[in-house]
Amino acid sequence: MKKVVVPFVFLIGLSFSQKVFSQNKGGSSGAPMEVGSVLVNAGIGVGANYYGAYNYGTAFGFKIAADFGLWQAGTGVISLGPEIGGTFASGAYGGIYTGNGSNNTFVIAGRGAWHCGWNVPNLDTYAGASAGIGFNHYSYYNSTSNSRVIPAFGGFVGASYFIKPNFGFNAEAGYDITVFQVGVVFKIQ
Repeated sequence: MKKVVVPFVFLIGLSFSQKVFSQNKGGSSGAPMEVGSVLVNAGIGVGANYYGAYNYGTAFGFKIAADFGLWQAGTGVISLGPEIGGTFASGAYGGIYTGNGSNNTFVIAGRGAWHCGWNVPNLDTYAGASAGIGFNHYSYYNSTSNSRVIPAFGGFVGASYFIKPNFGFNAEAGYDITVFQVGVVFKIQ
């Protein structure tokens, strides 16, 4: 239980500390991600298979993540934030056996990223990693079923392009709740 509570308390504390880090530390460069910026993205796509022993075909996935710009690092900004999402698959086990099954994982994690400071207006590119916990449940047609809490580690690269000052489109790839996703991004601050 302690292993579950500590990351959860950290994520809650991070979300409440948003105001502490939201002050701009210098002049505005016009880049979407700066120190003090808050970006929230939501997307859908191909889900990651967190428990590979039970592969029921291509999974559907969704993810919502927030990035709080905290520190200047060279030409870019380092961000931290929470993410939440799920991956859902169903079909014939391994694609070769008859019968249906399902494999679903719901993930709560923290993430960190480095947002590259290109001098391209409205473009935010980034790479990062995540760590958290996954709540996995699988079942097979013959009533075999199991639920467990599993570690959920990930890595990702992404890009956002803002068509308005506070709204844009986002794409991420890697192994982080989703393998590939597209969606929208909002600049809160």
